[in-house]
Amino acid sequence: MTTPAVGVLLPRDLPADQVLPFARRADALGFDELWVVEDLGFRGGVAQAAAVLAATDRVHVGIGILPAAVRNVAFAAMEAATLAQLFPGRVTFGIGHGMPGWMRAVGAWPDRPLTFLGAYTQALRTLLRGGTVHDDELGVTGVALEKSSVPDVVPEVLLGVRGPRSLAVAGRVADGTILAEPTTPQYVSGALAQIAAPGPHRVVAYGVAAVDDDESAALAAARPGLMWIGEPDWAPHLVGLPFADDLARLRASSADAHAFAAALPDEWVAELALAGTPEQVRARLAALGTVGATSVGLTPVGPDPVAALDQARARGAGVTGPTGVPGATGATDGPR
Repeated sequence: MTTPAVGVLLPRDLPADQVLPFARRADALGFDELWVVEDLGFRGGVAQAAAVLAATDRVHVGIGILPAAVRNVAFAAMEAATLAQLFPGRVTFGIGHGMPGWMRAVGAWPDRPLTFLGAYTQALRTLLRGGTVHDDELGVTGVALEKSSVPDVVPEVLLGVRGPRSLAVAGRVADGTILAEPTTPQYVSGALAQIAAPGPHRVVAYGVAAVDDDESAALAAARPGLMWIGEPDWAPHLVGLPFADDLARLRASSADAHAFAAALPDEWVAELALAGTPEQVRARLAALGTVGATSVGLTPVGPDPVAALDQARARGAGVTGPTGVPGATGATDGPR
């Protein structure tokens, strides 16, 4: 079995004075990757990545994800190339559609989202390699980075998507795919079949994480992090699970997301989260690696995210220290 690289997500609502201490702690504890997210109304992904890269020594930083339609691809390439030059080999860029409701709210939902995302990804990768882009879909003509700005170490570009057609786009044009939580072995296997990449393709799997010597305590801690999985956008994550229909019925009968999460049976939580004893979590990580996940991004839960980092590391939940494996990245698109 192959154990994937292990990373951690920087909570999007972490108080500002804790952001850099959290990043430094993840670096010091030996996590392979640190993921920052860009969700509407929270913090910007590029600014977060720059700050934590400068504040840390070795951890690989992934942005997961930048919604493509809100940034002109030439300016996105300038940001990506700058970070890649300043921190060579330490950054990965995740892009995606963004949540449709958010993108429509800011007037940035393209007319042809699948076509747009594919063109955007190809253009960004071309620009980062020093090429010139002409693309009517993007409204870009004769654009290129100046030679002095082309990075020697080209960062990988991954797509944070989940619908079958979007996964197929990722397989054709991206270096890898980011799968939002909850990520089960069944979900990874199904996604890879839809990705159908012709060559090597990274898969970053996010998962709600809680590690404790007491399995019941770990499952209780993880449960609130699963409150959204009953919503329609999360249906692709549940395909192939024996309790998928029962879960849908539970959500339909629950007063709200909090009541739904509280009613989730322990055995479902154990399948949907990286939660349990250290041995159980290590086995879960190995299972994800066996089906093709190259990286796992742990989403810490609980009132003290830094303490959750320490707990995961102290209990040896698969954190193996620096591996040299690049990492990639919060939100993905809706099912498409």
